[in-house]
Amino acid sequence: MTLANAYVATSASGPLVPGTIERREVGPNDVLIDIAWAGICHSDIHTVRGDWGAVPYPITVGHEIAGFVAAVGSEVTRHKVGDRVGVGCIVDSCRECEHCLAGNEQYCRKGMTGTYNAIDRDGTVTQGGYSTNVVVDERYVLRVPESIPFEKAAPLLCAGITTYSPLRHWNAGPGKKVAVVGLGGLGHMAVKFAHALGAEVTVLSQSLKKREDGLAMGADHYHATSDPDTFAALAGRFDLIVNTVSAGIDISAYLGLVAVDGALVNVGAPSEPLPVNVFSLLLARRSFAGSAIGGISETQEMLDFCAEHGIAPEVEVISADRVNEAWERVLASDVRYRFVIDAATIGA
Repeated sequence: MTLANAYVATSASGPLVPGTIERREVGPNDVLIDIAWAGICHSDIHTVRGDWGAVPYPITVGHEIAGFVAAVGSEVTRHKVGDRVGVGCIVDSCRECEHCLAGNEQYCRKGMTGTYNAIDRDGTVTQGGYSTNVVVDERYVLRVPESIPFEKAAPLLCAGITTYSPLRHWNAGPGKKVAVVGLGGLGHMAVKFAHALGAEVTVLSQSLKKREDGLAMGADHYHATSDPDTFAALAGRFDLIVNTVSAGIDISAYLGLVAVDGALVNVGAPSEPLPVNVFSLLLARRSFAGSAIGGISETQEMLDFCAEHGIAPEVEVISADRVNEAWERVLASDVRYRFVIDAATIGA
């Protein structure tokens, strides 16, 4: 084992504190990455606060990781020392089931191994990217194209792929009307991707305060859901709605905005159930679906798509000692649009 400096959660309610975590020695197929940038995801907060289940504290979170290859195992062929690379939400999977073999490791039948708060192949609990280094099997390490600003690359590994995957799966493109619910860390990426794919894009947000931002990112229309006229005016309009918010909303009301044979896809993950009136589905052959992240090959496709189309998230870079403040601002929706930790400040 080797040690890495990190920010660590010791309980569900306390602040993150500086500490150290253990990393396994580099094996034959492993890549050691010196972390340069670590994105902050709402999932990090949900996990630490126990919203999604029990947590074996102490835990270091973070699954939006960008850095440089510092060492490789003897059998590694995909990466070399000095490469710009990234790690998202997956660090292992069974590699044998039909989903893994199809490149959908996120739906591994035996359960993917998450970048943090999961049981690794050696029986230890995985620890995430709010740290100075990480060791990952080469199969789960992504290449970050040179044209993507490196300080903006990390959020693509979760927020980016989480929104790119459903847009691709449900065929967002020319002739399709796509709505994005919420213009936050996920939502702003969904708008950029849907626009680049050629769809007509509408933002559905509680208010119009981010309207100028949304239009600048590629939205064609922007509506406030706090205005009851919005739901009447847009009834049955959209082929696809991507719901990015992590709080409860009236799903049946939003399903009323979906066209016949259209879909409302949830990528936000609220801690409480979302009730659905089945008649919202029956009366227009609509679908209410969910989508997780993408697999490794699709995530690489997304990174290459970003490089080709000049897409990157809007970020606010912070030093590690501001991480607790950043979490409070995430909870208050006070970030435009993703926090990224400068990993050089961890342990400094």
